[in-house]
Amino acid sequence: MWNDKIKFAKAISTLKNSTEYTYSGAVPTDAEEYKKINWKTGEDAEGSMISTTTNPHSELTWEKVSTKMTELQTEYDNNDYQRNRKVEYPTIVDQLDDIYHNGIDGWKATIKVTKDKHPKP
Repeated sequence: MWNDKIKFAKAISTLKNSTEYTYSGAVPTDAEEYKKINWKTGEDAEGSMISTTTNPHSELTWEKVSTKMTELQTEYDNNDYQRNRKVEYPTIVDQLDDIYHNGIDGWKATIKVTKDKHPKP
C-alpha cells in the first residue's frame, strides 16, 4: 500500500486540480474527520492563507474523495507486477547488448523470465 497522505492528495487533485488545503494529523478516514480540513479561500496582504472548514468545492465531497482513494489504491495494487518487473528488468544498455549478441529471440527469452515471475493479473 502506498502512503495515505499521497493517496489522499492525489484523490483531491484528480477530482479538482490546484485545490489548496491543510489539515493536521492523520488523513481523514470518515466524513466527520473530513470536515476538519481547512480549505484555502484566499490570501491576506502578507500572503498567508485564508481558509475555512466549510468545503467550497462541490466536487470534493467525502464520498467522492474516499471513492477516488479506493480507486487509486486498486489501480496501485493491480499494477504491482509493473513495479516488480521494472526493478528486475536488465538495464536498457544490457538489453541492447543482449539483442546484439543473442538476437531478438535471445532477448525475448531473457525478458520472459521476469514476465513469468511477475505476470499480469
